Amino acid sequence: MINYPIKRKIQTKTTNYANLGMTLESDIESSNAYYLNHEIAVIHKKPTPIQVVNVSYPARNKAKITEAYYKTPSTTDFNGIYNGKYIDFDAKETNSKTSMPLKNVHTHQIVHLRNVYKQGGIAFLIVHFKKYNEYFLLPANILFSYWDLQHDKEKGRKSIPYSAFKKSAHLIPFGYQPRLDYLKIVSLYLMGDSKTDY
Repeated sequence: MINYPIKRKIQTKTTNYANLGMTLESDIESSNAYYLNHEIAVIHKKPTPIQVVNVSYPARNKAKITEAYYKTPSTTDFNGIYNGKYIDFDAKETNSKTSMPLKNVHTHQIVHLRNVYKQGGIAFLIVHFKKYNEYFLLPANILFSYWDLQHDKEKGRKSIPYSAFKKSAHLIPFGYQPRLDYLKIVSLYLMGDSKTDY
């Protein structure tokens, strides 16, 4: 007697890129690792300066910080160098469908990005609209224009509308390697370099 295999329905999985990214920062760090490993750019997350106040030593080799505070306000999340240019940017997320609130950006971050921009560095925000799962690179000059107008009673507003992102920011495609290829956008739109084959 011959035993033939039982026919079973094969289930196929489709990759849903929307669920690949755990957080915006981890997706950027993954992209930065790709850039570094392929000698494209050197960009890192800035460490947040803290002052340790108290440490617990439950065992000789298990020291644990139990109390600490931030020394100074952090400036932006990421900085580094790409094609000989200094790059500095922050990552922001919003659950809103209609805008990114300006309260998500702090005054000291604006001051820092302005200083970078004035010195010829490349400054921007990467903004994730969670409801649409869209990632935008918002150039610093666009950010500054909305920031400066927010207290104007006639033209000002407390947020940057989604429509402004669609019109003036640059959509960053989400992929596998790198996850967020934001440097391709930097090359094309902020550096004016159409040669981005890496």
